[in-house]
Amino acid sequence: MSMNDKESRLHIQKMVDHGTDVFVDLSHTIEHGLVTYKGIPAPVICDFLSRENSKKIYEEGTQFQIAKIEMIANTGTYIDCPFHRFENGKDLSEIELERFTDLDAMVISVPYSESLEVNLQHLKHFEINKQAVLINTGWSTHWNTEKYYENHPYLTEEAAIYLRDCKVKLVGIDSHNIDSTNRKSRPVHTVLLGAEILIVEHLCNLHLLPQDGFTFSAIPPKFKGVGTFPVRAMAKLVKAG
Repeated sequence: MSMNDKESRLHIQKMVDHGTDVFVDLSHTIEHGLVTYKGIPAPVICDFLSRENSKKIYEEGTQFQIAKIEMIANTGTYIDCPFHRFENGKDLSEIELERFTDLDAMVISVPYSESLEVNLQHLKHFEINKQAVLINTGWSTHWNTEKYYENHPYLTEEAAIYLRDCKVKLVGIDSHNIDSTNRKSRPVHTVLLGAEILIVEHLCNLHLLPQDGFTFSAIPPKFKGVGTFPVRAMAKLVKAG
């Protein structure tokens, strides 16, 4: 962790200690041309109605911009629900709001420099029952670079089974995929989404959070027939007691 990161953590903790609720943004910014996955089209973000053209519609001095977005659902920091993996699984419109919001959460750090594989040994010493578990590997530092897309950190199937058996509410990771992409199978998605445990991928800023004592939220739009969509993921830190 850099000195600036340490200073940021100290600043956050000082604000919390003084009774200020602190929100930490855990989402990457989506912008025109951003590549989240190679081979998947980048978003096209442009004007449907520009401010200049709106002058022809509204009275003098009144202008609006209406954006047009063409985007694959798996873009930026996004959430997976069961429909992403299973034809009869719940889609975004069918997941209850409380599943997305104010979840008791904890961070488990497994630096990618020590291990790309996050396995059972990394998890079993933590009290994770019914928590949102966020895996901090540090891989988000490679976001929007060529390195981000390959040989990234991931969870093992054994780790996913353990998380399922602990009845965790959600699992997030700051990596390119929660599964290894060096093979065609996706056992972690299968295990977690099969148990209706939500997944958030491409998180960032997890290094700014304490290990526990905060809540996590990641709320997508209410789409029917969609299993994945970008979220504004965030942590909320409040003074204990």
